[in-house]
Amino acid sequence: MCCVKWWKSEFLLMPRKPPASVRPLDVSRLNTYSLNTRRSKVRVDDFAVPWKRGRSFASFLSSLPDVLAVRTLRSLARDVAVARQRGRPVILGMGAHPTKVGLNPVIVDLMKRDIITAVAVNGAGVIHDFELALTGRTSEDVEAEIDSGRFGMAEETGRMINEAIMEGMRRGVGIGDAVGRYILRQRRRFPHWRTSFLATGAQRGMPVTVHVAVGTDIVHMHPSADGAALGAGSLLDFRTLTSVVSGMEGGVYINLGSAVLLPEIFLKTVTMSRNLGKPLKHITTANMDFLPQYRPLTNVVKRPTQKGGRGYALTGHHEIMFPLLAAAVIETLGRSGRRTKR
Repeated sequence: MCCVKWWKSEFLLMPRKPPASVRPLDVSRLNTYSLNTRRSKVRVDDFAVPWKRGRSFASFLSSLPDVLAVRTLRSLARDVAVARQRGRPVILGMGAHPTKVGLNPVIVDLMKRDIITAVAVNGAGVIHDFELALTGRTSEDVEAEIDSGRFGMAEETGRMINEAIMEGMRRGVGIGDAVGRYILRQRRRFPHWRTSFLATGAQRGMPVTVHVAVGTDIVHMHPSADGAALGAGSLLDFRTLTSVVSGMEGGVYINLGSAVLLPEIFLKTVTMSRNLGKPLKHITTANMDFLPQYRPLTNVVKRPTQKGGRGYALTGHHEIMFPLLAAAVIETLGRSGRRTKR
């Protein structure tokens, strides 16, 4: 038996001749052409320029290689600049992460420059913006508190935000405007209110809308939470955002770090606007996140622009990519010599 096994294994390892009908391909008659006539995707002219100490940020932008994400960044910056030069809206929809990684000053600056003309956030975005304005700190250590049942139970956050939302319902305003006005009215209690996009929106009369999924935010756990106020305020904000989107022809919508909620909401605002006769054929949309996600790519980048417009996807960390975009837009507007229109 041992000899038989040895013979079989040796037989399997022996080279086998191809069938007589199979011969190596004759390549002597292949057609070739000159490299100089071929279309190529990469050119030396598009390459990066090495950096020299002391140059300007505009020089840095122009020194980047004109390929892939850099080309997308430049195109998006140009579309934002053109939209504002023509008085068209630029809407920022975002989750809470941009605030948690320190981008509020950049966002507020773009609002004050009239580059961003409307902001839409989820409920967590309100909480982090509010806490920063109140104490200069935010982002709870969930792992340290979840076992004890203390997670989400900060008294001031729950009581004050819910109080602002209920006041807003009584006045017939949405959550974003209600919380922004609350901060402004009591600004002495909010030493960092100037970093708040909610307060900035209220101060400038700019739409800042809040879109709540009940049960997702820590303030919903507090006894002061009022379901009627949450629902009424969020619905009003949804209709306010739809009104802004309905005038977005020639404008831009940027989704910054919202994987589900804001992309779903934006798609609904687009279809409602078109249902009411707003074509939205020439719009720019963009998704900026550190991971490509199905809903932003589908509901922001692809579907709204499938019959016209442009959709961009920029993958990278918010704390790097968004300041780059902001600076690129400011530089582009500066080179054009034209001011933004209200």
